[in-house]
Amino acid sequence: MESVIVRDPAIMSGEPVFRGSRVLVRTLFDYIEAGHSLDWFLEGFPTISRATALQALEEAKESLFALH
Repeated sequence: MESVIVRDPAIMSGEPVFRGSRVLVRTLFDYIEAGHSLDWFLEGFPTISRATALQALEEAKESLFALH
């Protein structure tokens, strides 16, 4: 399965973004950290699907736990 998170120096200075967009993945974490729901994030960024956002969270989780 292709990652939904990409880094490209030509897009947003290489910060991780959702594939096919200029939406920073960090923005999803900022919304959650601020106490907002996934639905609130999705309303603000309608180009990102629920499945894509959930896959990004899963990829981040797998990356974190792969370090141990």
